[in-house]
Amino acid sequence: MPRSVNAVASRARRKKILKEAKGFYGKRKNVYTVAKNVLEKGQGYMFVGRKLKKRDYRSLWIVRINAAIREEGMNYSTFIGKLAAKGIDLNRKVLADLAMNEPESFKKLVAEVR
Repeated sequence: MPRSVNAVASRARRKKILKEAKGFYGKRKNVYTVAKNVLEKGQGYMFVGRKLKKRDYRSLWIVRINAAIREEGMNYSTFIGKLAAKGIDLNRKVLADLAMNEPESFKKLVAEVR
């Protein structure tokens, strides 16, 4: 019985990896083993980056809220504490957007919290 090799599937697997590595520099784009290693590493960074993005945005929102609230003579932690005590349930994303794009509404909110 002749030796059976699944050339079609093997080639398809390699082509898939090389297609994903398109645009990489040097051997990373056209040598299968190098491309495979680089893609694995890149996918790890992609996963971590998605988690870091959430963290970065939250800290950005906090900085924006803090900057806006200091103009009103209060600090961030006091403001967030008073919001919670009043039962106003706005997340930091919405608060930062209000502080940046609608300062009048934000000032009314601060006045309500005081």
